Amino acid sequence: MQDYITVSQLNGYIKGIFDSEEMLHNIPLLGEVYGVSFSRNVIYFSLKDENASIPAVCFYPALAPQIVEGAKLICYGSPNFYSKAGKLNFNVNKVEALGQGKLYEEFLALKAKLESEGLFDQSHKKPLPSKIERIGVITSKDGAVLQDIKNVAWRRNPSLDIVLYNTKVQGAQADKEIAKAIELMGNYDKIDLIIVARGGGSLEDLSAYNTEIVARATYNCNKMIISAVGHETDFTIIDFVSDLRAPTPSAAAELVTGDKETQKGIFNSLKQKFINLVDDYVDEKKSILYNMIADASDYFEKKILQDQLVYHNKIKTLNNLTQNYLNSKNYEIGLCENTLNKINPKNILKNGYAKIEQNGTSISQKSQLDINKQLSIYFQDGAVKAEVIKEKS
Repeated sequence: MQDYITVSQLNGYIKGIFDSEEMLHNIPLLGEVYGVSFSRNVIYFSLKDENASIPAVCFYPALAPQIVEGAKLICYGSPNFYSKAGKLNFNVNKVEALGQGKLYEEFLALKAKLESEGLFDQSHKKPLPSKIERIGVITSKDGAVLQDIKNVAWRRNPSLDIVLYNTKVQGAQADKEIAKAIELMGNYDKIDLIIVARGGGSLEDLSAYNTEIVARATYNCNKMIISAVGHETDFTIIDFVSDLRAPTPSAAAELVTGDKETQKGIFNSLKQKFINLVDDYVDEKKSILYNMIADASDYFEKKILQDQLVYHNKIKTLNNLTQNYLNSKNYEIGLCENTLNKINPKNILKNGYAKIEQNGTSISQKSQLDINKQLSIYFQDGAVKAEVIKEKS
């Protein structure tokens, strides 16, 4: 019969190794944050250095302001192997900021440089054309972004033409392709404006849009450019250089197809979304505070119960020790009483023996007797006087 182990046994064995290794418990791990996402109150992200990365998870939503893209953190926690799925995560319970990651530092440096050169100045930004019949879109033909733009734009304005320039949106040479597409579309007279778009991602995923070559191509473009890169919370260099930033690709499609009332509606929608975000943030903080209060109450209640249990256990132990001590001493006293009873002269006399005294001295040998002198003989029930009249040989 072939020997084997199951997947569950193997994963359980691996988990046991991680759980039993004390050196891996609550360790400080230095890394750069990327790929941050949220699910309810759980923060998912990864930590990396120049040569490796590890997925991480944090169940403390209060730490979210510190766990941001590009941040260099010391994360305290322990590696956890989830045996059911066979996945390793680093569970984080505390973080300390050490500085910004390399990509974020490069982002800030380039942003400062281009801003000082005036590439972000409002005076250089072009307004939306009064009439928009054809738009150019620079993105990947295979991504969901293009479909989002087409669905929104054609639902609002079925007559709108869309011209696609297919490019990479990340990876090697992606920035060069995007810059070339901006240059070519900027000189294409048959479009009214350009939307540069891609979906959300980490700072590393969006790095092609944080390059100087794309920034300068955007600044020098003859056509108005709308930047629709990433999610609403993502900011890239092209967002600052472009003529208009849209929070999402779908929002960009709405901006170029809506009339003033529609744009007003979009603004009000964004305003309401901001209000909702603020309300959600306040509610979340309230929830965290209430949970902390509840946790503190539970902790002190459990602490009191634990202290009471320890106190009662100590009292019980002391009572047991005292009783054992008393029992031991009672036993010793009993032994002494038995011994004393055995050697008590009165008790010996009960067995038919007698005690002889002469001249106030106990007589135990014949040689101690003075002939012709009285002696006292003590029995169990009394004493008599006697005199030695003859010594028996």
